[in-house]
Amino acid sequence: MARSNRIDKSLTIPCELTEEARSRVDAYAKALIAAAPSIGEHHLPERDFWRSRLFFSAVEKIRGTQAASVGKKKAFIDSALQALQASHAIGSFAFTGAGDRHDYQVVMPDGRVCIIEAKGCLDGNNTTVYTRPPNADEFIIWSLCQNPGADPRHNVWSGIHTRLGGKIISEKEAVDALVVWDALCGSGRPCPKDVAERGRDVEGHHFPPPCIYLFPRTIPDPRNNPNPAVWKLNEVRFAKSLLEHFGGDERDVAEVHIEVRMNQANVERKTTLKRQGAILAESGWTELKRATR
Repeated sequence: MARSNRIDKSLTIPCELTEEARSRVDAYAKALIAAAPSIGEHHLPERDFWRSRLFFSAVEKIRGTQAASVGKKKAFIDSALQALQASHAIGSFAFTGAGDRHDYQVVMPDGRVCIIEAKGCLDGNNTTVYTRPPNADEFIIWSLCQNPGADPRHNVWSGIHTRLGGKIISEKEAVDALVVWDALCGSGRPCPKDVAERGRDVEGHHFPPPCIYLFPRTIPDPRNNPNPAVWKLNEVRFAKSLLEHFGGDERDVAEVHIEVRMNQANVERKTTLKRQGAILAESGWTELKRATR
């Protein structure tokens, strides 16, 4: 079976989880585990404490609470969309997450409809839980990673190659663009764009421009469409408006090229990220594990 053995994720996104931050999180995790039996009023001897798995149950509860909290994500997207509407870059928007499979519907000034699906850090299975609605002229995945200890380079590559790419091919659910941008950009997560003084102030906080990833125009198919062309920025109106309003340019845009082929009875795909013609990251040929429709 073909393996992905040529991936360099260092250029997938400008920001990174520094070694200092990684070490700090690892050290705290070790200290927390060491102190766990003495925390709380469970009155269990240490051996019984670990047998009870109380610690791990508590960790999973905290993770679930964090994952289910959409308030901060919604507030960030609302602020961005309100700014776009005030500048007439978009016509209107509505939160639809309470009743639909997607989160926002945006109407561009020319009537074009953009549907936005908000996601977290992209390295989880929830990234593939989406359905492109039939009224979408544009369909955008917007990643808002609220974990300052997460590795953005791993998450972006995992989201694009492993999860979104696999779903696009196997389930024929097209994505036009991915936006990676949240409230931690430039504050809880250092960004090189801040050094260059790029971006814009929003409600008293400075944010670097968003990172935009443009996907293939059509569904990759090993027999009839093995290497589809990628959208251009000016063709995905919402992504273009968001980027320009918040001080971005072509340096913030990457193309996601997805190639597919047959290897005997198996479908294989290769993902290549490019920016201004230069390759940022490239996988080898990897077998598609999902059953194609």
